[in-house]
Amino acid sequence: MDSWEDDQAEQRSCLICGDRATGLHYGIISCEGCKGFFKRSICNKRVYRCSRDKNCEMSRKQRNRCQYCRLLKCLQMGMNRKAIREDGMPGGRNKSIGPVQISDEEIERIMSGQEFKDEANMPEHTWGNNGDSDHSSPGNGVSDGNQPSPASTLSSNRSVELNGYTAALREQYIGSAVAQHYQFLPHLFGYTAQPRSLYPQSHTLISQLVAAEELAPLGTPMLIEDGYRVTQVELFALLCRLADELLFRQISWIKKLPFFCELSIEDYTRLLSATWQELILLACLTVYSAQILGDLANVTDKYTPSDDELQGFSEDGMEVMEKLIYLFRKFHQLKVSNEEYACMKAINFLNQDIRGVTNISQLEQLNKRYWYVCQDYTEYKYPHQPKRFPEIMMCLPEIRCIAGKLVNVPLEQLPLLFKAVLHSCKTSLNNYRTKRAAATLSQQ
Repeated sequence: MDSWEDDQAEQRSCLICGDRATGLHYGIISCEGCKGFFKRSICNKRVYRCSRDKNCEMSRKQRNRCQYCRLLKCLQMGMNRKAIREDGMPGGRNKSIGPVQISDEEIERIMSGQEFKDEANMPEHTWGNNGDSDHSSPGNGVSDGNQPSPASTLSSNRSVELNGYTAALREQYIGSAVAQHYQFLPHLFGYTAQPRSLYPQSHTLISQLVAAEELAPLGTPMLIEDGYRVTQVELFALLCRLADELLFRQISWIKKLPFFCELSIEDYTRLLSATWQELILLACLTVYSAQILGDLANVTDKYTPSDDELQGFSEDGMEVMEKLIYLFRKFHQLKVSNEEYACMKAINFLNQDIRGVTNISQLEQLNKRYWYVCQDYTEYKYPHQPKRFPEIMMCLPEIRCIAGKLVNVPLEQLPLLFKAVLHSCKTSLNNYRTKRAAATLSQQ
């Protein structure tokens, strides 16, 4: 298996400059040159400046001409600076399970040196060419140029008057475009997938993953009589039953995994304890989304929150709601297949960063195996969507972020949170279908 993975790595192109990739480095597929450049830049706290318009060509021959644009692309493509050993010495492990998404503001703070200044509590570090560039010049300013738009933030005066879904909620979440903060900058994904056949090993591994899944509809009853008003307690109990069923399915899934015998029960327990919320969220947004938006949304429609619930809805709840609505739209746009879902789930689960796991090297090898399998499958199945694989992988950091923030939402606010999310997603989906039907009729 390792030799096959090495062969696949040989055929990949660096997502930064297009040179021959040598594997996963700091979370993304890249060449040794960009790997080393990124490590030097972060470890040495380099601050570069672009003398053009911050949109310089990145290719094997041109990558050394502008260090600013090279580092910018490394960050935008998802290279994880936290995977680099802080001492900058050889031997650091690449612990990222995939690309990391950071906000435009955070990227700007790194590019300007402000992030390094805050971390070290010292004046901004000077830039250094290190012999890599002949067109960079000193400075730490970041002009507007061709930089991505600043991350959009929620208005400080937004209302939590959710009663009847009027005022701020409808305006802010239902009728608005996706926030720029969560755009994945698809124009920066610079590799092209060529039509080809699927590797036999990939077909086998994906078939095994899909066979381990329980894809039948959820069995938790969600039928409510017409006219019945669901209470907060009843809706919360239903959500708990759904979570229980989904968690039980994850436990059964682990026992059916093709690599089940390659890790210890203790490691599986630690992995599941750390990722079960992420696995449930991923399942709800993909393979069970039709049922969640159908049966569960019909139940939440019959729940009317009280004034106290509306007024007490927290900022954490609002943030989670915004992220979930965005991610639903993203997954709806991608139409993730069962095969891609199975790969995403395995990649997210096989996280060697989780504290307490013992067989880190085996976890890393398994993670890399299914990363390559997923890329192989998407490039084969969707040859006309060359950006699909990185877009799918960039959804995983979003899911982990949402799962991490959900723990800060008070339990009593979960019914209102799910009602708001499902209402917005259902409305967005209905509007999309209406527009599509109108467009079809106009063409006839």
